[in-house]
Amino acid sequence: MPEPESPEPESPEPESREPESAPRPEQSASPSGWRRLVRAFLRPSRSQLILALCLAIVAFGLVWQVRSGTRNDYANARQEDLVQLVDGLGAEEARLNGELNDLENTKRELESGRDSAAVARSEAERRRDVLAVLAGTSPAQGPGIRITIDDPLQKVTASTLIDALQEMRDAGAEAMEFNDSVRVVASTWVANQGSGLVVDNKQVSRPIVLDVIGDPQTLEEAVRFRGGLASQVTGDKVGASITVDRSDKIRVDSVVTAPQPSFARPTR
Repeated sequence: MPEPESPEPESPEPESREPESAPRPEQSASPSGWRRLVRAFLRPSRSQLILALCLAIVAFGLVWQVRSGTRNDYANARQEDLVQLVDGLGAEEARLNGELNDLENTKRELESGRDSAAVARSEAERRRDVLAVLAGTSPAQGPGIRITIDDPLQKVTASTLIDALQEMRDAGAEAMEFNDSVRVVASTWVANQGSGLVVDNKQVSRPIVLDVIGDPQTLEEAVRFRGGLASQVTGDKVGASITVDRSDKIRVDSVVTAPQPSFARPTR
């Protein structure tokens, strides 16, 4: 009797796998993204152009600012000019240190409680006198220089005098006066009037004399520094001459009347 045939074992169904040749989603998306990027680069929209222009302007401004900040204005200065500049800065530092020491001594005296009322009164009077000199409401005297500008061609202009006043202020000038008659204060203005010069509505005749109270050495160095007042008035375009005389006693006798403010009021 024949033996029954054993059933053949069923072979497992093969796992379904994606064809190897089928591209993955990320692979198919990548070329499309690059195409869009290239298309946007070659054909930018109006908003992209405006944004690129704004970025270029900002970058240019930053580069210009960095280059301007790193420029050395004294790279081409002469050694003598640099020495004068350093000496002037040293004198100004010494003056400020002396003023700081005076203020600290006053503070200690006020805090000590010993006759503080008298100290406060004395300090208030001192400050009043200082402010009167700075405001031009009181005559002043002290060491300084006298600048005399001989201008036969009458080519010294108002702008030259304005620059001179600013140089003197930067050098520590405490009181100034033109031709023994016009006090220079913070509100002083200078203008051309024909071939003449007007300072605070007053005619200034030639030669022009400017008395300045301050440290004589620092003030003279500010006048003679290359590019300063002496260089401006003695050039070929102006043809004037200048003399600077130091003195231990410069007098500034002219005064101004302190204006009353129209709108400002002191706070209480």
